[in-house]
Amino acid sequence: MSFGHFFLPGPTEVHPDVLAAQAQPMMGHRGKEMTSLIAEIDLPLRRIFATERPVYVSSSSATGFMEAGVRNGVRRRALALVNGAFSQRFADLVADCGKELEIFEVAWGEPHAPEEVRRRLLGGGFDAVTVVHSETSTGVLNPLGEIAEAVRSVEASNGEEILLLVDAVTSLGGAAVNTDDWGLDWVLTGSQKALALPPGLAFGSASRRMLDRAASLTGRGQYFDLIEFDRNWAKHQTPNTPALTLFYALQKQLERIQAEGIEARLARHQAMAERCWEWTETTGARFGLSLFAPEGYRAPTVTAIAVPESHPGSEITKALKARGYTIGSGYGKLKDATIRIGHMGDHDLDGLNRLLRELEEIFEG
Repeated sequence: MSFGHFFLPGPTEVHPDVLAAQAQPMMGHRGKEMTSLIAEIDLPLRRIFATERPVYVSSSSATGFMEAGVRNGVRRRALALVNGAFSQRFADLVADCGKELEIFEVAWGEPHAPEEVRRRLLGGGFDAVTVVHSETSTGVLNPLGEIAEAVRSVEASNGEEILLLVDAVTSLGGAAVNTDDWGLDWVLTGSQKALALPPGLAFGSASRRMLDRAASLTGRGQYFDLIEFDRNWAKHQTPNTPALTLFYALQKQLERIQAEGIEARLARHQAMAERCWEWTETTGARFGLSLFAPEGYRAPTVTAIAVPESHPGSEITKALKARGYTIGSGYGKLKDATIRIGHMGDHDLDGLNRLLRELEEIFEG
């Protein structure tokens, strides 16, 4: 099958050149060749994260670095912002790691209001906040920069250090994530989303405050100890055996991303998102479709579309599969109530338009 038919909201379709890069021979991961490879990918990763801090690479899923955020960044009690399945996972990890938890939940499909985040934090007693920037299950993009401002204002008012731990899994690489300018303490993503790599790598960047907090905590574990990641990354090494073939793919994909340019990449994602929104509100409306996320809070990487009961999400995805296309049905409790189109990674407008034509034909029946 040719490239441009796989629009799942993760894993995303991987360019043939990136897949081919994995066929390189093995090398010693403690030798000079590996050190040179990590040195080469270091600066491009920092540019994507918009940070001057190191960006660590873990041979794990993004969930691993979610747990790292909790083990290294929550001292005693966290406020978890929940508005979908993956923000709930972040909250669950806080409890699973033995930390105190308070959940601020809004309806699936809604964003979190920064002023309400501020109000809840003003009561005191929190040392961390968990938030998902782009909620993959609903297509909602939280106002992360404004939430960060709210957290910082409470720090100033209460004199308490509150670390902001951010899941940027379906935003980073396809939406603006200004790690340093927004003062984010831990930002993580996975390889199989907007970076358009095979699954199996997680990426994370920690503020100096985050590392200081980690150094003061016991129970960080071993595999996701950020102090060890930082110590090894300073030598352009990893703390444990890396998934070498995925590092080859990463090296190749970073070359491709740099050639396109970060701003151009973000603009391409925004253009695809706007096309998907426009199609849903015009063509799709004829068939009872509507956008699940509210205007102004829609992710540029994944669009969730509410579908009528006459066309369950699972049936729509099955019909598209028969035509050679893959999208996502709804996630969790939204399985048949929505469909999700992952317009991220290396997809373009032409490919998206071909998918939308197929979708229109299915509804015309």
